[in-house]
This record gives sequence, structure tokens and C-alpha cells, in this order.
Amino acid sequence: MSGKKKVIIIGAGFGGLQVIKSLKNLPEFDVTVIDKTNHHLFQPLLYQVATAVLSPADIAIPSRSITTDYKNVKILMSYVEKIDFENKKVYFSDKSESYDYLVLSLGAQTSYFGNDDWKNYTLGLKNLKDALEIRRRLLISFEEAELSGDPEVAKKLLNYVIIGGGPTGVELAGSIAELSRNIIRKDFRLIDSAMSKVTLIEAGPKLLSNFDESLSLFTKKKLEARGVEVLLNSPVKSIDSEAVYLQDKKIESKTIIWAAGVEAASLSKTFPFEKDRGGRILVDQYCLVKGQDSVFAIGDVANFSENLQRPLPGVSPVAMQQGRYVAKYLRNLLQNKKTKGFKYTDKGNMATIGRKDAVAELAGIKMKGFIGWLGWLFVHLVYQVGFKNKFSTLTSWVWSYLTFRAGARLIQEDIKTK
Repeated sequence: MSGKKKVIIIGAGFGGLQVIKSLKNLPEFDVTVIDKTNHHLFQPLLYQVATAVLSPADIAIPSRSITTDYKNVKILMSYVEKIDFENKKVYFSDKSESYDYLVLSLGAQTSYFGNDDWKNYTLGLKNLKDALEIRRRLLISFEEAELSGDPEVAKKLLNYVIIGGGPTGVELAGSIAELSRNIIRKDFRLIDSAMSKVTLIEAGPKLLSNFDESLSLFTKKKLEARGVEVLLNSPVKSIDSEAVYLQDKKIESKTIIWAAGVEAASLSKTFPFEKDRGGRILVDQYCLVKGQDSVFAIGDVANFSENLQRPLPGVSPVAMQQGRYVAKYLRNLLQNKKTKGFKYTDKGNMATIGRKDAVAELAGIKMKGFIGWLGWLFVHLVYQVGFKNKFSTLTSWVWSYLTFRAGARLIQEDIKTK
């Protein structure tokens, strides 16, 4: 490998950001980052934006502000239209750029497991737009219930259904229950917001399927103590504008949140590579797309299963470690050094249930309750990008914890695009 090499990174998420940081100010590399948004998003806290605890600026930071001092990094905000892998060119906004090495860090999108019409009746949670729409719908439901002044009308409006018992579903269920039963309860005069009903539906036999059984049971118990109805072994049969339909049950709701699955970003479907059922691109032990010697895929868009019983999960630690690995691989190429295959270091799982309650498995240690919550808080602050974000997030958490208040309760106009 000789001369300056052009590296294009598509996506400034957890994986892409680590590649950027690891190649910063290395004169041997000319790095271009193409992303459809202008910010890096800390996705694990999206649910707190959705439930009015945090503001968008608390969990997002402009990509350009991260790379201000990275002289070899260029940021372009655009949708990638297509990629010519044979001629090594990326097309976007009527322009194109050539590359020597390409890093696909596209992330994921909500998957409805073939039932794409359900998208019309549910709210997903993958980006700021989704989070703000959920927040808007939640807050409007309380306002409409108060405006009606009718307990029966309010009861229908304040019926929330969350589908999917993974970390996102659990965190949303606990946070919505807390919002309605504690945080805003004193703010209304004609209704009791605590009459709201939160139902969490999981198709499998337990919540948080990747966690230890004892932590799953603890999570279910703590959610139910907060008033959440947990339905296990309950696959969804159908969804319409009025209700969710199970095998033997109909649950009426105007606010249905889908947290049951993800698939690779839609752009990856156009790539001529071998993929799994979720559309994730198969990669080898070096995170190279199989059959390619200059195209890497990392994070949610990649299926890494070399020497593993199952593919690595689509979580931020995987993407971050893969991003740092790919950068190391490229640096070693520059020096004609051999790079060992990628090895993932599993640092554990964690999910918050609500105020003072979380579950975590870190380095083989199981934590739950208040200790788990402190561990969850610490880890999420550490991985936040930028001092301002860490400080504003901590301030918001302390305020919410001490006062039982949520400080991000402005209702925006409908943010859906035509």
C-alpha cells in the first residue's frame, strides 16, 4: 500500500465514528464521510427523548463539530444513491467520489417481518424523527384527554401498546408508565393521567431474551409494579388503526409503538453481496465483505459470524470495536503488516426499567435494581460523545430524579414529511 489512500465511510454512527477517529490527521489517508444526517446520534437514549426526559441536543452532536480538528476528514450530508463496486465509485446528489477503500456503516431500520403494512399504524424508534413523533403523540394524547374531560374518552386515549420485549421495548414501557403515573400526574385537573394503560407484548417466553433468566424475571416484576401489563408468548397476528390483534385478544390503542425487530438499511438491499434473512451483508474475519478486498461492512449492516455459533448482535459495542478494527487493518496495510482476524470483546448487556431500576450483566457480574441503575447511568455517560452532551444529560437526569419532572415536554407540530 503506497501513496495517499481515499477512504469513504458511509454512515457516521457508532462504527463509522470510530473509523473516523482512528484515522484522524493521518496524512496517508484522505477520509470522506457521507451521512444522510448532520449529526452523530447516541441511539441507546432515544427512548428518553421519546418520553420527554431528554431533548434531542442531549443525545446528538453535529458531525462537523466532532471533526473540526481532523484535517484529513471531509463531511458530506447526502443520501447515497448507488455504489459502483467494480469501478469503486459512490454516487450521491448528482455527484460521485472514487475510493480505494469503502466502509459501509449504514446502520439498521425497523423491520416488520414481512408485514410492511403495519408501518402505517405503528411508530418505530430508530432516529430523532421517530423519537420526536412518539413524544408528540404521547403528549398530545394527554392534552386531548384533558380537553375531553371525560374519563371514558381519556381511558381510550391513554392506552399505549409497545410490541417487542427487548431493551427498547422494556425501556419505553417503563418510561411511559413513569411519565403518566408520576412525572405529569399533578399537571392535569380534569383527568388522572395515572389511568393510562401500558401494555408490553412479547412473542417469546421472556423479556430481554439475551439476559439471564433471573434478570428477565426481575424486569417483568418491576414493570408490573409500575402498572405495565406484560404479555409473553403473544405473537401479533394483525394491526390496524384501532387495535393490535393477538391470537385470542384485541387490544385497542391509538398509540402503538413497534420495537420488535430491525433489518439492515434499505440501501444495502441494492448491493450485489450475499446477505442473511435480515438483509445484513456477510463479512469475513477481517470485516471485509465476502468476495471483496476493499469493501468493509460493520455494525448493524454486517453479519459477522466467523467461528461463532451465531452472528454478533446489532449493538453499539460491536460497531465501535469493528470500527476501530477496520482502521487498524488499514493502518497495518500501510506498513505491510498482517492483521489478525476481528475478535469481539463482549462487555455485557444492560437495560433500564425506570427510576432507580435497571438490569445489567457486565463482565460476568449480574446487577439489578439501584446498583444496576447506577451502572447503567455511568456506562451511558462514558459513551456519550462530547462534554456538553455528558453534562446536559447528567443535569437532566439529576433534575428528573430529584423532582420527578420531565423537562422536554414541548409539543412540536407534526414532523412527518409529505
